[in-house]
Amino acid sequence: MSEAFGFREFGGPQVQVFFDRPDPVPNPAEVLVRVTVASVNPLDFKLRSGIAPQFYGEQPFPHVLGAEATGVVLAVGAEVEGIAVGDTVFGCTLTGAGTFARTTVLDGANTARKPEGLRDDWAATIPVAVTSALNAVDQLDLPAGATVLVNGVGGGVGLVTAQVARDRGLNVIGTGGTAKRTLAEAVGVTFVDYTDGDVVRQVRDLAPDGVDGVVDLVGGASLRAVAPLAREVGKVVSVTDPTVSELGGEMVRRRVDRSDLERAAALMVQGRLDPYVVKTYPFSQAAEALALVEHGHALGKVVIDMA
Repeated sequence: MSEAFGFREFGGPQVQVFFDRPDPVPNPAEVLVRVTVASVNPLDFKLRSGIAPQFYGEQPFPHVLGAEATGVVLAVGAEVEGIAVGDTVFGCTLTGAGTFARTTVLDGANTARKPEGLRDDWAATIPVAVTSALNAVDQLDLPAGATVLVNGVGGGVGLVTAQVARDRGLNVIGTGGTAKRTLAEAVGVTFVDYTDGDVVRQVRDLAPDGVDGVVDLVGGASLRAVAPLAREVGKVVSVTDPTVSELGGEMVRRRVDRSDLERAAALMVQGRLDPYVVKTYPFSQAAEALALVEHGHALGKVVIDMA
């Protein structure tokens, strides 16, 4: 048996609970790991709310929270190649196994060995948050010198998106609340504070003819306001809101395979990408870690140290 943190039914924070479960048994395409660091994402509380119950299939409650982690391999499924028992790896679970747990199973195809020089907490942010940013910038496919608007730049995905874009020679305008300004400007973002009034007007002041692309991390009314700032139809992508298609844009086409994980890890090791892990909680405070992200107060990434 091993300890896990999850929820006993779909709902708000009140349904969260610590519980013990048997160590998962990896299927032929999975690896069993002892989790060292789990990363926290908005996806976690959205799944807890019941937005996508099919994610958990026929598994009974309680469900385990978390989708990405770093860990040490305890067992390897017969179909998994390139990973051995004892390796430190990072990856994601797409089967509802959860990562806010002492042990879990990760999808072998979406798991990579952690390179030398990469911190465990940084690696844990790659499978969901960092690859979201990579996929978004890849999808826009803008040339060097173009300008991209990152709508919601101050969180973990937003800061990484800005850095990836800057690394490719793009100019970045980013929107966010006042508390997000310092970190955003530290990565080269021209910051637009939505508390200062009309965001569209502020962006137009910086880019009178509009921008070459938009990466949306907010959705809803905010997305609908900024989408028309893109000069070309199809140059708006959203990580969060499928209604982007009604605005001529697309959802980010997600890839979390090993090659993308390794590409992101290389950028970190080379000093070209910092995930800005700004808050680390012990496992006993997993609820507080998730609350910080859920309330929108997190600057950068939040992780849970399982030590």
